[in-house]
Amino acid sequence: MSSTESRYSAALPATWLAARLAVEPARIDAMRRAGELIGVREPGSTAWRYPAWQFEAGRPRPAVARVVAAARESGVDESRLFDVLTAPLGLRGERTLVDLLLEGRDDEVVAAVRTG
Repeated sequence: MSSTESRYSAALPATWLAARLAVEPARIDAMRRAGELIGVREPGSTAWRYPAWQFEAGRPRPAVARVVAAARESGVDESRLFDVLTAPLGLRGERTLVDLLLEGRDDEVVAAVRTG
């Protein structure tokens, strides 16, 4: 397994997610296209995977749509957005923007995504 694939290994397959949310798989793709979810693809794959941290109580966190909108406004694609959100912050590298998102610090995450 490559380092890129291992980064996506905790992301949920669309079929599993659709079953969990009790929606059609096409609805999951529509949510991604609409900016409600962040989807990533392993290199060479056509299958979308969805990071589990963007969900809370079985639904997408409301902040995810804001983060995706900021990324799209800044010309950041989903793969790069995933990288920005999961990259270590600072020199210590212990925390990520995902950690801030989970803490409810949405405005900081949106600002960081806009600056890329």
